[in-house]
Amino acid sequence: MSTALTHCWPEDTEHALLIGRIWQPGTGPVLVLATPEGLWDLSRLAPTSSALLELQDVAARVRAHLASGQASRLGSADAVIANSDEAHRDSSQAWLLAPCDLQAVKASGVTFVASMLERVIEEQARGDASKAEAVRKAVVAVIGDNLRAVRPGSPEAAQLKEVLLAQGVWSQYLEVGIGPDAEIFTKAQPMSAVGHGAWVGLHPGSQWNNPEPEVVLAANSRGEVVGATLGNDVNLRDFEGRSALLLGKAKDNNASCAIGPFIRLFDEHFGIDDVRRCDLDMKVEGPEGFVMQGSSSLAQISRDPLDLAAQATGKYHQYPDGMMLFLGTMFAPTQDRHGPGQGFTHVVGDTVSIGTPKLGQLFNRVTTSDQAPAWTYGAGALMRDLARRGLLA
Repeated sequence: MSTALTHCWPEDTEHALLIGRIWQPGTGPVLVLATPEGLWDLSRLAPTSSALLELQDVAARVRAHLASGQASRLGSADAVIANSDEAHRDSSQAWLLAPCDLQAVKASGVTFVASMLERVIEEQARGDASKAEAVRKAVVAVIGDNLRAVRPGSPEAAQLKEVLLAQGVWSQYLEVGIGPDAEIFTKAQPMSAVGHGAWVGLHPGSQWNNPEPEVVLAANSRGEVVGATLGNDVNLRDFEGRSALLLGKAKDNNASCAIGPFIRLFDEHFGIDDVRRCDLDMKVEGPEGFVMQGSSSLAQISRDPLDLAAQATGKYHQYPDGMMLFLGTMFAPTQDRHGPGQGFTHVVGDTVSIGTPKLGQLFNRVTTSDQAPAWTYGAGALMRDLARRGLLA
């Protein structure tokens, strides 16, 4: 068993309000508060993760519910976490699910300079990994570090656009990177995200792909950001590089979105400023002994997390069941794996660990989307199970 699977708690677990979902055989999904002392059933406070985040002053409500004795203990958190590795799971015992359910799953793209440049390189290389290194040198020679000090949507950004247009290197990715409007896209359908320990899926036709370690905001229907978690925005660089119109095929495949292990609620111990200071570490370990490590610092994001949330939801676009919002990544791996100039791509059997001290660690194994367990449990199935348990008013 991987230690990355079991060592998933935040460093200050004693102060953290961690909301999770478990699959309980014979029952279905159950909303829980996760503590080292056990998992506590929150179903009587709210039947779904979405409904819980709708509560006013949700952190205080969760604490009061636990103190009242109404939340029954469902068992050992460590035992459920250990059983969450889908490659070695006992299906007769409980395991972790993604901590979201009915929420829309959205994502921000091109929010860091490093990844912005890599998107331009993918576009110029037409999705061909063998051309990436030569294109990278040419693009960096023209653009250099000109983007790092530019505030998106500012007059300076507009002036830089004119310069880059004149030099023939303007790109649709630069438009959303430094222009006034952020890229916000649909990463996955509600109920389709996989959780801690699950297989993540790559489209089997992809030959150039990578993990994307990200912080994910949890917002309610009012657009209020009330917590955060970790996510892997599994990405197919070759598909999107061929055409930006293939973004849906590059991003939304079976098991291509991992979220977890828990949503940490905002309270006096953790808030949006902690998110802004997050440094994410990622480690990929391959079955052949390959190891790649990287990091992504939210301090270097080009748009504030709350600005991204405001662009995703508001008077122009509503999410009545709330929203999970990936914030983007600065991590765009270029480390050669299969030969000089070939860069990085996944192989089946890779493990991916994404962590930050305040949110813990998300662990997944890599397979192809046609070999990962098919997504079969949607909103209809959830409603039937909740009705059977008497949890729908």
